[in-house]
Amino acid sequence: MELNSKLAVLDQIYKIYDGFVAKLNMACKKYCAGCCTRNVTLTTLEGYLITTHMISYGKSSLFKNIEGVIPKKRFQPLTTTNKLADICMKGEDPPEEKHEDYDGCCPLLKDNLCSIYPVRPFGCRCFVSIKDCRKQGYAEVDPFILSVNNLFLQFIEHVDSQGFSGNLIDVLKFMESKTNRRNYKMNTLNIPDTGLIPNLKIKVLMIPPEHRVKITPMLKALQNII
Repeated sequence: MELNSKLAVLDQIYKIYDGFVAKLNMACKKYCAGCCTRNVTLTTLEGYLITTHMISYGKSSLFKNIEGVIPKKRFQPLTTTNKLADICMKGEDPPEEKHEDYDGCCPLLKDNLCSIYPVRPFGCRCFVSIKDCRKQGYAEVDPFILSVNNLFLQFIEHVDSQGFSGNLIDVLKFMESKTNRRNYKMNTLNIPDTGLIPNLKIKVLMIPPEHRVKITPMLKALQNII
């Protein structure tokens, strides 16, 4: 699948999920930036979309914000969602992720508003909570929503199976390079030495038995656009 087709599919995936979230009773609203931290992860497909948006809409100065937080600690995943599903399917133990308390807000945040909101990654779109995170210190998410989120994460990674995943800061710093964007567009990227990890196609879906019937309409909708 060529890049423009992948971006079109990603847009459809976002629209399906946004339609799902619109029906939920969530505490999330404008200026609520409690979850906008440096720990968001995404695929290179999403990173390419964000980077080209920043360049096209005169927001290249945001790259300086990203550069400024490169030395700071952040969550850098050791495995992707589809890799984790594959590991679990084989009955193996997944690598132990470091879930330290990394402080600091997202470098794309300004006055509690997202500077790239129209093209924000799925990792931001799916962070929804029934209660205000700022008041209780954590998100409260229905288990079914977590299953839906995992399903969408798996499909986004599947579409970008020739790409990579990582922390938003690392992916956007990598995609700032015109050469890297060109190589990504041509599917000629080498494994980057930047903390990014390779994506995989879907081998098995991580859907708990109790959610399989309810999630079927969304699963079919996703399958129809791949």
